Amino acid sequence: MTTTQEPPVSTGRTSVRGTAVPDPRKGRPDLRRGLGWVQVVRSALGRPLTSYYLLLGASALLLTIGLVMVLSASSVYAFKATGDSYLVVKRQLMWAVIGIVVAAVVARMPPRVVRRLMWFPGLFVVVALLLATQTPLGVTVNGNTNWVALGPVQVQPSEVAKLTLVLWAADVYANKERRLDQLRHMVVPVVPVMLVIMVLVLLQHDLGTALVVMAILLAMLWVVGFPARYFAITLAGIGVLALVLAWTSKERVKRITNFLDPFKDFHDAGWQPAHGLFALSSGGVFGQGIGASQQKWGDLPEAHTDFIFAVLGEELGLFGTMLVLALFLTIAVAAIRLASTTADPFVRYASFGIVVWLLGQALINVGMVLTLLPVIGIPLPLVSYGGSALVPSIVALGLLISFARREPEAAAALAARRRGR
Repeated sequence: MTTTQEPPVSTGRTSVRGTAVPDPRKGRPDLRRGLGWVQVVRSALGRPLTSYYLLLGASALLLTIGLVMVLSASSVYAFKATGDSYLVVKRQLMWAVIGIVVAAVVARMPPRVVRRLMWFPGLFVVVALLLATQTPLGVTVNGNTNWVALGPVQVQPSEVAKLTLVLWAADVYANKERRLDQLRHMVVPVVPVMLVIMVLVLLQHDLGTALVVMAILLAMLWVVGFPARYFAITLAGIGVLALVLAWTSKERVKRITNFLDPFKDFHDAGWQPAHGLFALSSGGVFGQGIGASQQKWGDLPEAHTDFIFAVLGEELGLFGTMLVLALFLTIAVAAIRLASTTADPFVRYASFGIVVWLLGQALINVGMVLTLLPVIGIPLPLVSYGGSALVPSIVALGLLISFARREPEAAAALAARRRGR
């Protein structure tokens, strides 16, 4: 006698040897939706032009936010000083246009030409301008003699030095790619030259910029494989040197001893960080609205330069500050992705150096405003007012965008798109 067994009925369950068990994919729409989003993000990040679009979009948005915030934060200061509320933002817009033009020119240069220019005139001009700050051409601002008067224009050479040093060191290490397993090739000539630049910056009494140059040096050494044991010794030495240099200036001592509790010396060294906290705390989640800052009316010093992040937090709230941080993080992710996938050693070293410089400087600036770090006069890249800082930052990002565009897969995708049009 034959027994007929009916086939299992499909009811969202799978049959294993006739035993019905639940299908884990059924009845779990949240899980399927989450996995779908992960696949979409992973697919997007894997496309050849992802780094290019992330760098281009984040840079353009940061620059736009910076221009809007400079207009808002500087309007009161500019009106009091000159009677023209738009004077400062017009200058910033002029420097932004100059930076974009220079970036477009540099981005279209072959990499070998850019590398050659970093030796001469690049490094030579930077050293000459840094030395010029100690001559009658030097201009002192807020106790730091770090400006040079070139006719009607004042230039801060240390800001130009950051980009020049990154590209110059990248060129040196790219040329020594096969010899970087030897310690002396890691050190010479990059370390001596950068230490000389640091000394010239310290002669200007600009401790903040000197620390940024040191961060660039350590980042370049790390990416070429500098031994970890030497890093520990170096960092200890830098910490001791920074404390010694800080304690040689009464102004720096006040900033360091009061930054954790600015209200302890509210009417003196704590005035600026305290009012920065007032601005951030009054912004709430979505801010008071663009132009509605109260601290920019005179209570907050350097509202449109070093402490523009405080005004941004007051007017755009937590949402605005997190957006700016997310944009910097986007630039960092795209640049590191580019550095880790490229076959060109110059692009790898230059991309990593640029992202450490810009992201590190942004974190220092935000830390100052949040009173997590002492006030050491570091601007927020692309957002703070100042042509000397804005133009090199735009050129650096323009180079990153050109690097991403020239990657073989990205170049092929762009060529295919042009043929399709």
